[in-house]
Amino acid sequence: MTESIPRFHLAMPVDDLDAARRFYGEVLGLAQGRSSETWIDWNLHGHQFVTHLAPERAQRIHNPVDGHDVPVPHFGLILAVEEFQQFAQRLTAAGTEFVIEPYVRFQGQTGEQWTMFFHDPAGNALEFKAFADDSQVFAT
Repeated sequence: MTESIPRFHLAMPVDDLDAARRFYGEVLGLAQGRSSETWIDWNLHGHQFVTHLAPERAQRIHNPVDGHDVPVPHFGLILAVEEFQQFAQRLTAAGTEFVIEPYVRFQGQTGEQWTMFFHDPAGNALEFKAFADDSQVFAT
């Protein structure tokens, strides 16, 4: 029997819907759903992700993690390692400027994971990661 994980809904502000459409649709390869003049629905691996037009941006904050300044807030997905590597190659080929380039965080420790951070055109921080051992996702 497969465990079903509920899908999440996340709405994020963007300052340019055309730039969001190019980035999320073309660079990240997400399927576009419904849209209006002020928002766009995206299929983020079965989750409903919405970009809402909101021209004002909040101050950026960073927290130290494993020797890097991690942007807060951020969101993303946990992928399989092979999918993570392919996605990192896709982002690199698209000329994505990484906040934190793909690397293995906590190597040899509890919670070892591949991770990478980058911003969308509106400045929203995204983190995509992968665990070789899925039991480490919530390990303490």
